Order: sequence, then structure tokens, then C-alpha cells
Amino acid sequence: MPLTVHSPPRRRRAALAVAALIGAALPSVGPQAQAADEWVPASSYTSTDRGGGTYSVPLLNSDVPDVSVERVPAAEHEEGRDVYYMISTTMHLSPGAPIMKSYDLVNWEIVNYVFDRLGVGDSFSLRNGQNSYGQGQWASSLRYHRGKFYVAFNTNNLGGSYLYTTDDIEDGAWTRLPLGRAFHDPSLYFDERDGGTPYIFYGSGSTSAVKLDSGLTRVVAEYPNILRPADYPGSPFLGGLFEGAQVQYIDGHYYVVIITWPPGQGRQVVLFRSPELLGRYATADGGNPYQARGVLNSNGFAQGSLVPIARDGGRTDWYGVFFRDSFPVGRIPALIPATWQDGWPTFGDRGVVPVNGEFAKPIRLSPAQEALERQKSVVASDDFANDAPHKAYLDEQWTIPSPPDVDESLIGVELVRNPGFESGSVSPWAAQFGAQLALEPADGTTALKVANRALNGSGPNQSLDGVLQRGVTYQVSAKVKYSAGPATVRFNLVADWGAGVQVMASGDVPAGRWTTVSGRYTVPSTAETAKVKLAVETPWGNPQPPSSSVEYLLDDVSVIGQPVTTEHPTEAEIRPNGSRLGPAWQWNHAPDNRYWSLTERAGWLRLTTGKVVTGDYVYTKLSNRAELTWFEEARNTLSQRTFGPKSSAETKLDFSRMEDGDVAGLAMYNRGFSYVAVKRVNGQHTLGVVNRVQPFPVTFDQATAESFVPGTAVPLGDATTAHLKGDVEFDAPTGQGWTTFHYSLDGLTWHRLGDRVGPQTLDGSLAHFMGHRWGLFNYATARAGGHVDFDHYLLSDTLTAEGKPLDTGDLDAAITHASTLDEHHYPADAWAAMRAALGKAQAARASAFGTQNQVDAPERALSLELARLGVARFPVALAVSAQTRCAGPKVVLTVEVTNHEAVPVDVSVRTPHGTKSFDDVEPGKTRFHPFQTRERHVPAGSVSVTASATVDGEPRTVELTAPHEARTCR
Repeated sequence: MPLTVHSPPRRRRAALAVAALIGAALPSVGPQAQAADEWVPASSYTSTDRGGGTYSVPLLNSDVPDVSVERVPAAEHEEGRDVYYMISTTMHLSPGAPIMKSYDLVNWEIVNYVFDRLGVGDSFSLRNGQNSYGQGQWASSLRYHRGKFYVAFNTNNLGGSYLYTTDDIEDGAWTRLPLGRAFHDPSLYFDERDGGTPYIFYGSGSTSAVKLDSGLTRVVAEYPNILRPADYPGSPFLGGLFEGAQVQYIDGHYYVVIITWPPGQGRQVVLFRSPELLGRYATADGGNPYQARGVLNSNGFAQGSLVPIARDGGRTDWYGVFFRDSFPVGRIPALIPATWQDGWPTFGDRGVVPVNGEFAKPIRLSPAQEALERQKSVVASDDFANDAPHKAYLDEQWTIPSPPDVDESLIGVELVRNPGFESGSVSPWAAQFGAQLALEPADGTTALKVANRALNGSGPNQSLDGVLQRGVTYQVSAKVKYSAGPATVRFNLVADWGAGVQVMASGDVPAGRWTTVSGRYTVPSTAETAKVKLAVETPWGNPQPPSSSVEYLLDDVSVIGQPVTTEHPTEAEIRPNGSRLGPAWQWNHAPDNRYWSLTERAGWLRLTTGKVVTGDYVYTKLSNRAELTWFEEARNTLSQRTFGPKSSAETKLDFSRMEDGDVAGLAMYNRGFSYVAVKRVNGQHTLGVVNRVQPFPVTFDQATAESFVPGTAVPLGDATTAHLKGDVEFDAPTGQGWTTFHYSLDGLTWHRLGDRVGPQTLDGSLAHFMGHRWGLFNYATARAGGHVDFDHYLLSDTLTAEGKPLDTGDLDAAITHASTLDEHHYPADAWAAMRAALGKAQAARASAFGTQNQVDAPERALSLELARLGVARFPVALAVSAQTRCAGPKVVLTVEVTNHEAVPVDVSVRTPHGTKSFDDVEPGKTRFHPFQTRERHVPAGSVSVTASATVDGEPRTVELTAPHEARTCR
């Protein structure tokens, strides 16, 4: 099971009790006090719960953007109390669309994912040059309606929007329904005033809606532009973005939350209110009934949900959950209280929400429950024991498409007609978007002159209907020259089959010089190739950039299919491999399950290279088709969120089975990245640091981009393992990530690898629009088949550079506290989980430590299980067992109870074969009773026991059950 983390304040404690527990002398660490302090669990790395009934904003300290929060009322939840669920954006990561759970809206844990992978096609699987960076799943909407859960989200590159449903949000399988079109930031809403009619609100720049049929399978009505900024002239809070709509019905009005970004201002929340959901479409005169008000303009908190909190007497309070851009950590949510007046909320402290500002928790739990909730986290250390629970999303069923049939007669031949414009005619080329085409002599040949351009798309096109083939890679090129305009212009050769232009090749052309633009492009297996246009364009922009009006000459256009060497998805690639990772982990794109494992070497994560990186991958989202690094192309990179304001991750790497050209290590990554890695060249292993920062060139040499920072390379000689550690600071200065890497050959003596590297910041192109993540990776540059093993993943918020002595105080206190507990007070499964964590903590404590990570990870795991025991504790300690036996031809059921309390206990036993009471069972005593069933056969079942006692002056009662086996007597 992954070691879930929490971060208590450092305390110095005596280690005498711990030494007795582990039976070994303690290693030398920081100074110890004379008496052991009480075990006091505290908040996790991703919790801002202050522990005294307050919390600070933003929450989580980690990347959880585009949040949608839904409450399940106590009357409708099996736990009998209000429970909250939250979903966020994870784009290209797999599994995706995480479901998080909370009881207090402050502390959250990941309990499920909506999908394992969004598809088996190329783009979500880093296959055949395709990728989903900056695309994939965006801005989910989570709704609970009449016993079912619904999730709607848009994909920018995977067939539009999808709707998923399940009856069990924590453990159930999700049913997927394609909606057939794209809805920007879709928000699902069931209008209970109209019988629960489902709508989707969506849009950017304005807000529209569609009505769905009762089965949520098709659109039955359209309501464009319900909300438009133009309807509110002069409003200072409108302008920019205008998206992320989420709808709630409160006290007779519909409220729509919108994020805006007016010029010269920060991101903010605007609220629209109307008695009619559909606005002007529901009024007799077509007038707009929606009023608008800016309700939060403070430190960039914006986009999210209004969330209800039930109060005594049937009253409901409404809070806001809005996120804030805090890169490179990411987009971090905040829970912000609201003060309501005249039907409008004011968020925060009279509209002010300071970063790290403190508020009272809106929901208070029992002390034991709060201690547990504060330790829950969205990041986790891991010992790779393969004991995470199995989840239904791992069992997704996919139909693997057959490899496309390829017409070999169209391979290796020129598909462009009149490619050099030597026919004496412009035909079959045609003009689009107002361009004028004419033939013109140029350097002893004939070229096509493209004039009268006003848009990026103004230019020539030609039909390639029926000749482009799915799954085939094409070499695409053209010669371009222009004389007047910007110093360089980006030209794109694109294909358009009705799903938006697909850039096949692109290149920067300097003014006044013939330049060949070329590239390779693999047609996706889902492309509609019966109707395709080949066109030449310049990059889009709003407003149109200067390049949109440049006149140019075009010559020697070429599209030639290459012999088929493309990859195709296989059943083995997606089949579960028996390995189960904890919910904090996500893959960088969908994994190939043949090439990773937690079972091939027990207690280790194995990453095997399944293919060789090419350097041919590009950002399909970006119009300039910027190239990817080898690291970004590598499949099966395993990742977790980082956390702020500082974060440390440590692993142990066995690199003995690498192949020449392999690169493997620990990364702090986004489009910009810093990593420490082992490279194998000519049989020799070298360790070093790579640092890639902005600006990002469109084209570059991949090997050079990932060369070691001078002064960080360390030959590893005969070593086969190395411990790697990354320490990142996000607040020195704020807005930048600076990482210091260390290595060790024994885990105890550590060496710094050069100075800290960075800065890592937000990629302004939004090609990677998420926070920086920790990643474990392995890729091949020469041949596939090598593998590396990672022994563990250990987190801490203490950095080596801080120079603090190692502190085992919290670990000692947790181990000591565990020794004081009586197993009879706890359910068997919870007790077993604690004992397993205790065993690992004791083993760690009996060894030497080299970093605080090695101390913190086992302590966090043990403290979590101890806190779970605190919630699961039986109020009366009683052991109950039931056995069946034969007494002649009839079955006898014997029930035995043992009192483990220090006071007498009254016990009542109930079975299908009678009842029995034991009064005043003395401490430590056992009582039993045989029930004569008078049956030859008794099926397996259970008995019920009620025990009552006065413990510490307080009356207590516990209900227990004990199973028994079936028995047949002859």
C-alpha cells in the first residue's frame, strides 16, 4: 500500500521505548529529549488544516485545477453523513479525472478515477508521433442526481466531449457516452424545477446551453449565448476568458459562476443570477433576466463551484471553491467563505482573500476524525509493495481496431498533382479565404504566387480525397520564399478532413531566401480520409499576426507515403498486468502495460524500454509544431504532483540492466524540466543533471537539449545502484522552481550534484498546462529492451540544503504509541494494517538513516494507520468468536466472549438459534454458551453481540458480529 504522508511539526523525543520495541541500538541522529512526547498526528503535505479549527488558503498546496465539487446529503449516503466529492483536470495523464473525497471541505484524498485511459488511439498513447500534451481531459463537471453520479468533460483532441456515469463513485465502474461534439468547459446541470431535465452549459467568451434527452444521449434543444459580456456594457468585471460556467439553484434563483479576466486586472469571479435558468429564452419579451455582479477579485482566485453546507434547522450556507494560478506548483484550489446579503455573496474577508490567509473551518468533526482527515493527502510515498486496492477503472474494456488496410500502389509515389506548377495552369490548386493565385517565373522555373492574403488561412489548397491513408506516415515538404514582411515567417502544410486543420509539416522561413519546409506526419486511425484538403497556411493568431498578410512564392509541394512501419495498439498493451499502483500515481499518457511491473521484482517498480525515442514528436496543439524532447516522448513515465512551498523526493535506482543509450532517473518536470539520471554509453554508466528552461526553441537537437549540466557528471564505475534525491524550492523566489539534486551509493552518505538548477516556470504556450510533477522515467535512444528498477519513492518537506539534523522524534512517538494499544479495541483489518505499517517503521528505525525522507515516509504511513484506528476503535474491548461442531447428528453453535476491559461488561448474544446474556463478565474472563440448533445442517452465518460497560465513568456500548462456518452432521 502506498505510504500516505503527513507533516507534523518536528519534535525531539526520547528513544528508550522505541529501542525496547525494536530490540536494537538506535542510530545516531539529532538530539533527543529525556521523556517521550505524546504522539500527535498533524496535517499532510497537501493539507492547510492548522489543527485548531482553522485552515489557510489556498488548499492542498498542489495542482488541482478546474474543480467541480458535489455534496451527497447524509440521507442519501451510506455513511449517514454529508460527504463531498471533487473532480479536477488532469489532461494527458492516465488514469484521469481523479475523484477526491472530503468530510470537511478542507482535507481531501483521492478515492477513484473516472477512466484508466481516454482511448487506445495514438494521441493518448504517445504513439506514431502523436501526443495529448495540453489537451486530453479538461474542466470536468461532477453531478449527483437521483442516486447516480455523472461526470462531463471536454477533450480538445479526442472526439469532443464525454459523459460518464456510475452508481458507485468510490469503487464502481463508469459507463462512457460520447456526446458527439465539443463543449468548452461543460457544466452538467439537472433542473429539478423542471422534473430533473438535464442541460449542459458551456462556452468561452459567452455562455450557451443545450438540453439533453432524459437518457442523456442526445441534444434536443440549443440555447446559444444565454450570457454575453455585451449585454452588460460598462461592467468593469467583464472581459477576457468568460468561461468555466457552473450552475446552482439557491433560494429561488439560478446562479451561474463565471471566471473573467478583464484587461489590466487579475482573474476574478463573476456571478449571474436569474429566476429563469434559460434567461432570455424563458421570458415573454425575450429580455435578459440575468443580473451580473463581480463577487471576488482578490489575488487571482477564480473558477470553481458554489458548495452547500447543511446547518441545524434546515439552513444552508454556501461557500466557494475557486482555484488560483500558483505555477510552477500549479493551479491550487481554495475554500472561501461567503457572506450573503440581498441574495448576493461577498467572498472572503469583505471581498479580500489573502494568500495564506486563515479562515475558520466550516465543518467540525470529532477529534479522532479530524486527526485522521488532516493526514489525508493527494501525494504519497511508496514502497512499491503492490498492495493498493484494485479499482474498477483498471478493468476498462476496449475494442482494439484492426490495422488499416494499406493500398501499396499509393506508397512511395507523389500524391500532389501539379506539385511544381509546370503544367501551365494553377489547377488543381484552388484559393481559400480570399487569396489570389497566379503562376510566376522564379529562378528558371515556375512557382505559384500567393497574394491578397488577409488571414492566416489565406492560401492555396488541393484535394487529396481518398488518397491519404490511415496509419501511413507521409513525408511532406514544399519550397517557400517571400520578400516583404517579418524577418521570419512560420509556414504550415496542413490537412483538413473536417476536424480542424492537422499540421503535417512546418518550418520557419527567413525573408528573401528559398527555404524547404518539411516534416513527417502519421495519419490517425480515426481520420476521415475520404474528403481531405491539403493547404498552406501561416500560424493563427487573434488578432491576425503580420505573417497573415505576407505574399509568397510556393514550389515543389510534395506528399509521399512511406513504407508502413507504424505501431498499432494491441490487447497486450492495455491488458492489466497484475500490478496496482496507489491513487497518487498517474502515468504521463496511457501506459503500455507490457513494459512496467510491480511483480517482476517484488518491492520494486520495473520500467522497461518498449521502443526507441525518435526525436520526431511535435506539439500537435501548437501551430508552430514545436518539437518534443526525448524525455517528453518517453512512454511509461510515472508521475506524482509536487507540493509547495518546498518538496523533496528520493528513490533508489538499480541500473544494472540498462542498454547502451538508455537514460533513467528522477525528474521535476513539465515542458521545462530538471532531472537527475543515469546514462549508459559504451557500457559505462554516468550520473548527472539535466536542466531545460525557457525559452523553448521550435527545433533543436534532442541529445544536446538533454546533455548533462557542466560539472554534474559522475562516473559510476562498477556500481549498479544509486540513491537519487531531488529538493525543489517554489518560494525562492515565488513563481519559480529551483531544484537541487543529490546522490548516494549507500543511502547514507550523500553528495550534491552541482548548484541548484532552474528556473522552472509556467509554459506560456500552455502546451503543458499543469503544475510541475515528480517523475520516474526510463527511455532508450539506441535499442529497446533494457530495464531499471526503482526500490522506493520517499517524500519529505525537509531539504538537505537546510542542514538540519535528522529528527526521528515523530517516528519514535508513533512507534511508542502503537505499543500502548490493545488489539481487542479495533477491527481486525484495521489492526492488521497498523501492524504492517508498524513492522516497516520498526525495521526502518533499527537501521541507519541518511535523509529525513527515510525517516518521514515510514512515520507518515504508521501515523495514518494509527489515526484510522482512532476512528475505528470499539468503545468496549470484547473478543467474540463462534464455532460449529457436531454433537451426534445435530449441529452445536458455540459462542465465546472474552472481556479485555478493566471493568465488568454485560454481554448479550443473539443467534438464529436463541439468545444468551452474560452479566458482569469480569476483566480478563471468558464466557461461552453452546446453542443447540437441532439441525443436521447449518449454513455459514454470523452471530450478533452487544456489550455494555461504564468505562472511565462513561456508559459505552458496542455492537459486534462474529462469523461461523457451515456444518453438516451425519
